[in-house]
Amino acid sequence: MPESEPKDAGRTGRTVDLDATDRRLIAALEADARISIRALAEKLRISRATAYDRIERLHARGVITGYTVTTDPDKLGVGLSAYIYLRITQQSWKSVREQVRVIPEVAHAALVSGEFDLILMVRVSDAVALRTLVLDRLQAIPEVQASQTVLVLDEMR
Repeated sequence: MPESEPKDAGRTGRTVDLDATDRRLIAALEADARISIRALAEKLRISRATAYDRIERLHARGVITGYTVTTDPDKLGVGLSAYIYLRITQQSWKSVREQVRVIPEVAHAALVSGEFDLILMVRVSDAVALRTLVLDRLQAIPEVQASQTVLVLDEMR
Protein backbone atom coordinates (compact mmCIF):
# COMPACT_ATOMS: atom_id res chain seq x y z
CA MET A 1 0.00 0.00 0.00
CA PRO A 2 1.48 3.38 -0.87
CA GLU A 3 2.33 5.67 2.03
CA SER A 4 -0.04 8.31 0.61
CA GLU A 5 -3.18 6.31 1.43
CA PRO A 6 -5.52 7.71 4.08
CA LYS A 7 -5.05 6.82 7.74
CA ASP A 8 -8.23 4.71 7.77
CA ALA A 9 -7.13 2.61 4.77
CA GLY A 10 -6.89 -0.46 7.00
CA ARG A 11 -10.55 -0.10 7.98
CA THR A 12 -11.89 -0.23 4.45
CA GLY A 13 -11.78 -4.01 4.26
CA ARG A 14 -8.43 -4.15 2.51
CA THR A 15 -5.74 -6.07 4.29
CA VAL A 16 -2.34 -4.59 4.94
CA ASP A 17 0.77 -6.61 4.18
CA LEU A 18 2.59 -7.34 7.42
CA ASP A 19 5.88 -9.12 7.80
CA ALA A 20 6.94 -11.29 10.72
CA THR A 21 8.50 -8.33 12.55
CA ASP A 22 5.30 -6.29 12.24
CA ARG A 23 3.31 -9.21 13.66
CA ARG A 24 5.75 -9.69 16.55
CA LEU A 25 5.62 -5.94 17.25
CA ILE A 26 1.82 -5.98 17.31
CA ALA A 27 1.78 -9.04 19.59
CA ALA A 28 4.22 -7.34 21.99
CA LEU A 29 2.08 -4.18 22.08
CA GLU A 30 -1.10 -6.22 22.61
CA ALA A 31 0.58 -7.92 25.58
CA ASP A 32 1.84 -4.62 27.03
CA ALA A 33 0.83 -1.38 25.33
CA ARG A 34 2.93 0.57 27.86
CA ILE A 35 6.20 -1.06 26.85
CA SER A 36 8.85 1.52 26.03
CA ILE A 37 10.28 1.78 22.53
CA ARG A 38 13.64 0.79 23.97
CA ALA A 39 12.29 -2.35 25.66
CA LEU A 40 10.23 -3.19 22.58
CA ALA A 41 13.27 -2.87 20.32
CA GLU A 42 15.35 -5.05 22.66
CA LYS A 43 12.60 -7.67 22.85
CA LEU A 44 12.28 -7.83 19.05
CA ARG A 45 16.03 -7.42 18.46
CA ILE A 46 15.58 -4.40 16.21
CA SER A 47 16.80 -0.82 16.53
CA ARG A 48 14.75 1.78 18.38
CA ALA A 49 14.43 3.79 15.16
CA THR A 50 13.06 0.73 13.35
CA ALA A 51 10.56 0.03 16.14
CA TYR A 52 9.41 3.65 16.15
CA ASP A 53 9.13 3.79 12.34
CA ARG A 54 7.16 0.55 12.19
CA ILE A 55 4.72 1.71 14.88
CA GLU A 56 4.20 4.99 13.03
CA ARG A 57 3.65 3.12 9.75
CA LEU A 58 1.16 0.73 11.40
CA HIS A 59 -0.72 3.75 12.80
CA ALA A 60 -0.74 5.49 9.41
CA ARG A 61 -2.07 2.38 7.69
CA GLY A 62 -4.83 1.91 10.24
CA VAL A 63 -3.49 -1.37 11.65
CA ILE A 64 -2.93 0.12 15.10
CA THR A 65 -6.03 2.15 15.91
CA GLY A 66 -5.38 3.00 19.55
CA TYR A 67 -4.28 1.77 22.94
CA THR A 68 -6.41 0.60 25.81
CA VAL A 69 -6.38 -0.24 29.48
CA THR A 70 -7.47 -3.64 30.73
CA THR A 71 -9.14 -3.59 34.13
CA ASP A 72 -10.33 -6.12 36.67
CA PRO A 73 -14.16 -5.93 36.70
CA ASP A 74 -14.37 -7.38 40.23
CA LYS A 75 -12.17 -4.62 41.62
CA LEU A 76 -14.28 -2.03 39.81
CA GLY A 77 -17.46 -3.40 41.40
CA VAL A 78 -18.91 -4.79 38.16
CA GLY A 79 -18.11 -8.46 38.65
CA LEU A 80 -21.32 -9.88 37.15
CA SER A 81 -21.06 -10.25 33.38
CA ALA A 82 -23.71 -11.35 30.92
CA TYR A 83 -24.41 -11.55 27.23
CA ILE A 84 -27.75 -10.07 26.27
CA TYR A 85 -29.17 -11.03 22.90
CA LEU A 86 -31.66 -8.57 21.41
CA ARG A 87 -34.10 -9.02 18.56
CA ILE A 88 -35.00 -5.63 17.08
CA THR A 89 -37.40 -4.36 14.46
CA GLN A 90 -36.14 -4.23 10.91
CA GLN A 91 -34.29 -1.12 9.81
CA SER A 92 -33.82 0.04 13.43
CA TRP A 93 -30.13 -0.80 13.88
CA LYS A 94 -28.91 2.81 13.79
CA SER A 95 -31.51 4.01 16.28
CA VAL A 96 -30.89 1.12 18.68
CA ARG A 97 -27.13 1.53 18.33
CA GLU A 98 -27.36 5.13 19.51
CA GLN A 99 -29.57 4.18 22.46
CA VAL A 100 -27.28 1.30 23.50
CA ARG A 101 -24.11 3.36 23.03
CA VAL A 102 -24.97 5.59 26.01
CA ILE A 103 -25.54 2.72 28.45
CA PRO A 104 -22.36 2.54 30.54
CA GLU A 105 -22.86 -1.11 31.50
CA VAL A 106 -22.48 -2.19 27.86
CA ALA A 107 -18.84 -3.22 27.41
CA HIS A 108 -19.28 -4.42 23.82
CA ALA A 109 -22.08 -4.53 21.26
CA ALA A 110 -22.22 -6.30 17.92
CA LEU A 111 -24.74 -6.53 15.10
CA VAL A 112 -24.94 -10.23 14.22
CA SER A 113 -26.79 -12.63 11.97
CA GLY A 114 -29.08 -15.37 13.22
CA GLU A 115 -32.08 -15.52 15.51
CA PHE A 116 -31.08 -12.33 17.32
CA ASP A 117 -29.83 -9.08 15.84
CA LEU A 118 -27.54 -7.70 18.54
CA ILE A 119 -25.32 -9.18 21.20
CA LEU A 120 -24.39 -6.99 24.14
CA MET A 121 -21.67 -7.89 26.61
CA VAL A 122 -22.58 -6.15 29.85
CA ARG A 123 -20.90 -5.77 33.24
CA VAL A 124 -22.97 -4.92 36.31
CA SER A 125 -22.59 -5.04 40.08
CA ASP A 126 -25.15 -7.74 40.85
CA ALA A 127 -28.33 -9.55 39.78
CA VAL A 128 -30.54 -6.61 40.75
CA ALA A 129 -28.54 -4.28 38.50
CA LEU A 130 -28.76 -6.83 35.68
CA ARG A 131 -32.52 -7.15 36.10
CA THR A 132 -32.90 -3.35 36.05
CA LEU A 133 -30.74 -3.08 32.95
CA VAL A 134 -32.70 -5.73 31.04
CA LEU A 135 -36.25 -5.02 32.17
CA ASP A 136 -36.22 -1.27 32.71
CA ARG A 137 -33.70 -0.02 30.17
CA LEU A 138 -33.18 -2.43 27.29
CA GLN A 139 -36.73 -3.76 27.00
CA ALA A 140 -37.96 -0.17 27.25
CA ILE A 141 -36.33 0.63 23.90
CA PRO A 142 -39.31 0.65 21.52
CA GLU A 143 -37.48 -1.22 18.74
CA VAL A 144 -36.51 -4.14 21.01
CA GLN A 145 -38.84 -7.05 20.32
CA ALA A 146 -37.24 -9.73 22.50
CA SER A 147 -34.21 -10.39 24.67
CA GLN A 148 -32.35 -13.34 26.08
CA THR A 149 -29.78 -13.08 28.86
CA VAL A 150 -26.93 -15.51 29.39
CA LEU A 151 -24.78 -15.22 32.53
CA VAL A 152 -21.02 -15.48 32.22
CA LEU A 153 -19.79 -18.05 34.73
CA ASP A 154 -16.08 -17.57 34.12
CA GLU A 155 -13.90 -15.59 31.71
CA MET A 156 -10.66 -16.54 30.03
CA ARG A 157 -8.41 -13.49 30.09
